[in-house]
Amino acid sequence: MQLTEQIGMVLLVFALLGGLLWFSKKRGLAAFPMGARRGANGRRLEVLERVPLTAQHALHLVRVADRTVLIATAPSSCTLLDAPVALDPSSSLSRDLLRSNQ
Repeated sequence: MQLTEQIGMVLLVFALLGGLLWFSKKRGLAAFPMGARRGANGRRLEVLERVPLTAQHALHLVRVADRTVLIATAPSSCTLLDAPVALDPSSSLSRDLLRSNQ
């Protein structure tokens, strides 16, 4: 085989793999962790909000299935601060979160 034929075959294989990846993503058959948040599309894990405290510390408000939890992260740890967080309109945390989003 000539070099150009070998390069052409490698490019063809990459094109087929890319097409298969695109097709499976469109059909919802493949999950891509680095993709956009898809909480409304049936995903069970959704980051609602992230608040950086320092360069390496942050608070995360995360929805897991039907529960909302508050998590603190640091370079060497991850701590669950409050679970579950009630997000109904009558809770004080809910009112504070809704007020801060407006």
